[in-house]
Amino acid sequence: MSEVMRYVEVAGERVSAIGLGTWQFGSKEWGYGAHYAEHDSVDIVHRALDLGINLIDTAEMYGYGRSERIVGRAIAQRRAEVFLASKVLPVMPLRGVITRRAVGSARRLGVAQIDLYQIHWPNPAIPLTEQMAGMRALQRTGVIRQIGVSNYSLERWKQAEGALGGPVFSNQVRFNLVDRRPLEGMTEWAEANDRVVIAYSPLAQGLLSARYDAEHRPTAMRASRVAFLPENLDRARVLLDAMREVAGHYDATPAQVALAWLISHPNVVAIPGASTVAQLQRNAEAADLELTVEDGHRLVEAAEAYHPLSGVESVPSLVRAWAARPGHRR
Repeated sequence: MSEVMRYVEVAGERVSAIGLGTWQFGSKEWGYGAHYAEHDSVDIVHRALDLGINLIDTAEMYGYGRSERIVGRAIAQRRAEVFLASKVLPVMPLRGVITRRAVGSARRLGVAQIDLYQIHWPNPAIPLTEQMAGMRALQRTGVIRQIGVSNYSLERWKQAEGALGGPVFSNQVRFNLVDRRPLEGMTEWAEANDRVVIAYSPLAQGLLSARYDAEHRPTAMRASRVAFLPENLDRARVLLDAMREVAGHYDATPAQVALAWLISHPNVVAIPGASTVAQLQRNAEAADLELTVEDGHRLVEAAEAYHPLSGVESVPSLVRAWAARPGHRR
């Protein structure tokens, strides 16, 4: 595959179909260490920009502001190349709190304006009119350019627009082959109304990389995730085998296939993270991969056959996995 980036043009903005999520920058729970935070992450951002990726997404809660500082350092000399997105943690999101936090994020990022500022999670305790009043004030004063939300249902996204009295540019939601809920009306509405759906966890935190199985499980934060229980990795085998088969048709990786499937939907962009420059480059190459309709159907059929343990039924397996972890004292 060649290095050709695709873009989504919405509401006067031009956003790369493959972006870069930066939760792992400076966040100890990912276990990447100090060298990654200080050096590798900056190299990853620079290579992303070289490849035409302009959507860089962070949040004030990622590493308690460390991710924003790392991103800010990385883009300092290349600000014009970036569509910069951050998010406010909606703890008591009164208008004054939102405006102060946005100013704090801009300061950590080292920018005069944030291109896209998003409410990270719904907060039903504070009226949307109050929250959107803060966002509207930020937009009016030029601290932010576009207003977004995250983890909103379609109905709440529409309500946010009503409370704002104008367009809410994007909704950042969990969206991947095994979590296809945004296809139940959200992506169609976004396309019809010149909005963007930003897919986070596009590889289901690595499950869709097809790198793991019951005998080879991930470490650090992901080891305790329900999706990576040995039983669930066994249940995912049919899906992962289908992804490997489809990937073979294109001389691609399963992760690239998963990303290509996502961004084949109109007005959808994806923000995978990257642990290395090489992984970032592979993610970017997915923008140049066009799946056939038949292969897209094959992936969805395999995903529909995947029924992982979840909720209460997963608890015994989680306890066993916790007890079996290295260093656990029995």
